[in-house]
Amino acid sequence: MTPLRIGNASGFYGDRFSAVREMLTGGPLDVLTGDYLAELTMLILGRDLLKDPSAGYARTFLRQMEEGLGLAHERGVRIVANAGGLNPAGLADALRALAAKLGLPTRVAHVEGDRLPPEPGELTANAYLGGAGIAACLAAGADVVVTGRVTDAALVTGPAQWHFGWGPEEYDRLAGAVVAGHVLECGTQATGGNYAFFREHGHKALLRPGFPLAELYEDGSAVVTKHPGTGGVVDVGTVTAQLLYETSGARYAGPDATARLDSVRLTQDGPDRVRIDGVRGEAPPPTLKAGRCRLGGHRNEVVFVLTGLDVDAKAALVREQVGAALAAAPPAEVRWELARTDREDAATEETASALLRLVVRDQDPEKVGRTLTGAVIELALASYPGFHVTAPPGRGSPYGVFETAYVPAADVPHTAVLPDGTRLAVPVPPATRALEPVPEPELPPPLPAGPVRNVPLGRIAGARSGDKGGDANVGVWVRTDAEWRWLVHTLTVDLFRELLPETEELEVVRHVLPQLRAVNFTVAGILGEGVASQARFDPQAKALGEWLRSRHLDIPEELL
Repeated sequence: MTPLRIGNASGFYGDRFSAVREMLTGGPLDVLTGDYLAELTMLILGRDLLKDPSAGYARTFLRQMEEGLGLAHERGVRIVANAGGLNPAGLADALRALAAKLGLPTRVAHVEGDRLPPEPGELTANAYLGGAGIAACLAAGADVVVTGRVTDAALVTGPAQWHFGWGPEEYDRLAGAVVAGHVLECGTQATGGNYAFFREHGHKALLRPGFPLAELYEDGSAVVTKHPGTGGVVDVGTVTAQLLYETSGARYAGPDATARLDSVRLTQDGPDRVRIDGVRGEAPPPTLKAGRCRLGGHRNEVVFVLTGLDVDAKAALVREQVGAALAAAPPAEVRWELARTDREDAATEETASALLRLVVRDQDPEKVGRTLTGAVIELALASYPGFHVTAPPGRGSPYGVFETAYVPAADVPHTAVLPDGTRLAVPVPPATRALEPVPEPELPPPLPAGPVRNVPLGRIAGARSGDKGGDANVGVWVRTDAEWRWLVHTLTVDLFRELLPETEELEVVRHVLPQLRAVNFTVAGILGEGVASQARFDPQAKALGEWLRSRHLDIPEELL
């Protein structure tokens, strides 16, 4: 059976606008997907929907379709995107109106049922659906399928089920599509974007990475590549990095199948081609992950600039002054962080300066707004020498909280709304399997003792990190068997905590993935209440892995 060529044109709401046109005109495709939803996006769309009941979807996608519908029609490409957000029916109607305006016979379908009854105080509540509803829409002749909250991988598993006719219990094939979907979902992160070893490929190659596509085969294997002539790089390293992104253990669960990441084999299949095979799958869990967003209160922040001498004393003075000014009505949460970005005897004022960041939170907008603003402004002529801030304090703004929950799959009315309006109930999987950790794999023998050099971990190891609610993951991989023998015995949870002191008091779990020569750490609670609450300097843990790579430790000289 011919492979399914499935591409990606969006990794988030706000990604490169021209990617739809680039993917539709850059080479042959059967299906073009787009991922527009993330935890923060659901909060944004929820606030949009409060203001306008006809909103709640990614309007950027609709604008992209002003050109994309015609290009897709000319080339026979189906389009599948989760841009429907909280209102997939509304987006489907808008697409039909657009197609009529353009004179195109585009058949539009959508998938719904993911929205859950909100609990008191919640803005949004959505279950993560699988790909079966998408498959049903495509089988009914849809040219465009828009969904609400589905898993990122469902944008690939759905078209694969439709194209190959896989049954719901063909777990190895479905798991192969899950892995391919996970590689594609973040767009150019699979083609060299945000890549730890970017210097090896040079700036020119990575100035404008092309978006990825996968040739998906009937047995569930895939080849990840990109259109000819586009920028970026596809190699085992870039695909490994994306595989480790926002995952945890060896079992990567989804509504269609649970993929065993410890079974994945990656091999270079030619220039800018990486083959994925060997993926084993298991029945999905009996529950669906759900995301719940609520408004957590109001927040504000001020960044004080401390220049030159006596940085610690300047910080202590302004902290005490602000604390005294807020003492009568203190915010519920006050957090200070001093970033010593300054250098001694610096050649520029900016490099002579440190940054002192104040973040306050409270349910009362006054406590983080006018009260804080007044306290800071009144210090302009009455505090440390050189007093200034990066920006005047504002009124404060609401912040969101994202929470993960799990609901029985049978309680979620997964529904495919076909192009003719027929509503088709999507059945739950015929079998399920509760998630449990896999046994610790057998480790290779450690490297023999020898001379070492104290250098950054990143000299030999790559890393990629990201967020899942309030937790973070850091995937670390190496590229040779000798490096793997050293890494897996050296980078323990204890050493991880030592290298990243901010994790010392948190729960850290290590997962070992020998086939990828990788260890994946999950750090519970480091992001507080999630990205929408902006509780940390790096609220999505995007650079946590790069911090780890910058830390020095003793590495055998034979590996350097």
